[in-house]
Amino acid sequence: MRPCNPQGHLQMVVNLTDYQMNPQTALDAPRWRFLEGNSVLLERGASPEIIAGLRERGHDVKLAPETMFGKGQMILKNNGVLIAGSEPRADGLALGY
Repeated sequence: MRPCNPQGHLQMVVNLTDYQMNPQTALDAPRWRFLEGNSVLLERGASPEIIAGLRERGHDVKLAPETMFGKGQMILKNNGVLIAGSEPRADGLALGY
């Protein structure tokens, strides 16, 4: 498992449950990764307000290269209906039947 995987999985769960995102919106959202100490790596696309807020709290914010995150698919079953999403950062597809 890559070091970012648990953080990425947590972000997907938070996006789905706390922010009520559908699978595609959850996968599309900018990601982050805590590094060492107070350093955090943010994906490009994170809002300027988020970046400024983290810096105001003393975090060392770094912007990630485009290929640092991603490569996932997700399928949820809600009341018998399958809802799918596929990672926009890589070539992939989510199918259900």
